[in-house]
Amino acid sequence: MTQETPPAPDPLPVPAADSHCHLDIMGGDIADILSAAKAVGIATVVTVGIDVPSSQWCADVAAKYDDVHATVAIHPNEAPRVSSDVFDEIARLAALPHVRAVGETGIDHYRTSEEHWPAQVDSFRRHIDIAKRTRKPLVIHDRDAHDDVLRVLDEEGAPERTVFHCFSGDDAVARRCADKGYYMSFAGNVTFKNADNLRAAAEVVPLELLLVETDAPFLTPMPHRGKPNAPALVALTLRALATVRGEDLAAVCNAVSVNAERVFGPDKTGLA
Repeated sequence: MTQETPPAPDPLPVPAADSHCHLDIMGGDIADILSAAKAVGIATVVTVGIDVPSSQWCADVAAKYDDVHATVAIHPNEAPRVSSDVFDEIARLAALPHVRAVGETGIDHYRTSEEHWPAQVDSFRRHIDIAKRTRKPLVIHDRDAHDDVLRVLDEEGAPERTVFHCFSGDDAVARRCADKGYYMSFAGNVTFKNADNLRAAAEVVPLELLLVETDAPFLTPMPHRGKPNAPALVALTLRALATVRGEDLAAVCNAVSVNAERVFGPDKTGLA
């Protein structure tokens, strides 16, 4: 990716939320990133841990900023390289009040070779247990592993609130997830020319299960693909989703905002 920052999109008609990004690897000043997001209507940002250091960083940032929530986890691609004691540390972080979810965890058959899939499954099961013990939502990374992810969720029993981050299935997978009450979060790749399967999935997701994200600094939506992503650019993905679904933009924004609060809770100003 180049380092040129895309221009800010037009403001949204009502506030929405970026349900998944990686503030720790975006670079730049956190306050400036959040200010730019607010200027276009992105009121809440969820920053996601992928190992113990990034999870601790996310927890620290969420403790500092009222409009940032943290998640903590060992990414499935890291799972084959960690010792079992790291899950104790993830469980400790998950119990913090400003950590609002456990993830991203799951199964990745694309970047991890088959010999390491059992380690991913073991890690996934451990994260499901942590999420249920701490009564936190589960944020799932599923890449080319839909059947295995859904199978493990069935075997373990999914937490009450379960989110498929950067949803990557087709409409059939979306219907299976919807039947289970799982939330599905769409990223900027839904705007890509070759993403007909994602757009078909986005059409059938019930509005009450729809979320949107940037996965910043990755998956920058069109027309800025290849440039660094940022929470402000989720506004472009929201407009694309509204068009695909044939729904009013304000209604979609309101729904994803309500859904994000239902999953991750209110900002810290709402805590007792």
